[in-house]
Amino acid sequence: MKKKHPFYFWSLLTIIIGILSGAASSLFLHLLHWATDFRTDRTWMVLGLPAAGLLIGWAYYRYGQDVVKGNDQIIDEYKKPNKIIPLKMAPMVLLGTVITHLFGGSAGREGTAVQMGSSIADQFSEKFSLKAHHRRLILMMGMSGGFASVFGTPWAAAIFAFEVLRYDSFKWIRITPIVFAAFIAHYTCLLLGVHHTQYAVDWAPSLHLTSIGWAILAGIFCGFSAMLFSQSNHFFKSQFNRWIKNPMFRPVVGGAILALVFWFSGLDRFMGLGVPVIESAFHEQLSPFDFLIKTIFTAFTLGAGFKGGEVTPLFFVGATLGNALSLFIPLPMALLAGMCFIAVFAGATNTPIACTVMGLELFGPSGGLFFLIACVVSYVFSGQPGIYNAQPTMPFKIPFGRFKKSMR
Repeated sequence: MKKKHPFYFWSLLTIIIGILSGAASSLFLHLLHWATDFRTDRTWMVLGLPAAGLLIGWAYYRYGQDVVKGNDQIIDEYKKPNKIIPLKMAPMVLLGTVITHLFGGSAGREGTAVQMGSSIADQFSEKFSLKAHHRRLILMMGMSGGFASVFGTPWAAAIFAFEVLRYDSFKWIRITPIVFAAFIAHYTCLLLGVHHTQYAVDWAPSLHLTSIGWAILAGIFCGFSAMLFSQSNHFFKSQFNRWIKNPMFRPVVGGAILALVFWFSGLDRFMGLGVPVIESAFHEQLSPFDFLIKTIFTAFTLGAGFKGGEVTPLFFVGATLGNALSLFIPLPMALLAGMCFIAVFAGATNTPIACTVMGLELFGPSGGLFFLIACVVSYVFSGQPGIYNAQPTMPFKIPFGRFKKSMR
């Protein structure tokens, strides 16, 4: 006979998971802000990337073999609950990401927040001996809490948890605790002094056949850009795995190459999150190749074994792609930057609905229909797979299978 937990149990658990996820993200974001500021004033620190890579590689080789899969591990556990995610995933990915950013690695932050939130939440599954379907709910609450608190988009976070895990097998009535966990985590993070980056899309033209056509074209470019980002991640990871058998030394070699390239090229704007470049993409013309360079640097950094997420680099890629498209697509620069900001993310993670909602939360409602068109078209044209290997095959996508096989 299944043990049923009362309403107050789930209410209290939702509050606790939301608070813990938000607090963990707050600590992470404060450390990330410190690391970025510290490195910005000391560009020579990029020369320490090989040593940072050795530290991260050794830590995961020695202590983190059972948490090294990151977000894919969370998706696997959701699909087939088997083993509680070790709590050590949270501090290991936090420290690994901060070290990566401290020395200039080109990475993001979403993966870290999601892994922290999910691993913290999953401890309650073991403590209260929850059934498999309840454990899935717990994982989704931790995922939405981590995502909401790190980006300040609670509605998008709740939908993201459903969409990225292929929500068609999940009972929608359970969205209530997932939404509440996201909002509680978000406001916990704000109360602990975190300030999220503000972006502005001031206006959008009226929707007619011509503007719809331009939005579709932008979405196609975003889809191909998302596919390039995803396949580049898989490619560099497979090459490091192929040529360097000991995982402890992959980030050492990768860090040495990155340090030399950054030091001699002067491309320091591609280090870390790159938020200043993202902000600039909304109001000033940038190099049309910025999105491609960021794709290569991020894919190489993560493929080598450094820690962090892919989403903020995807924002960078998307915003700078939109900025480049403004050279020949007659839509406002800020609108194109905002559209591509979320649409490249939608294509790479297979989450067009969550990304449309994220656009509304970040940029306001003026460009809502343009956001929807760009995200859906990008999703259709982004190919299989996305950045998460463990995701199931997604429907309604153009099957660029030949390209997929050649890159993996």
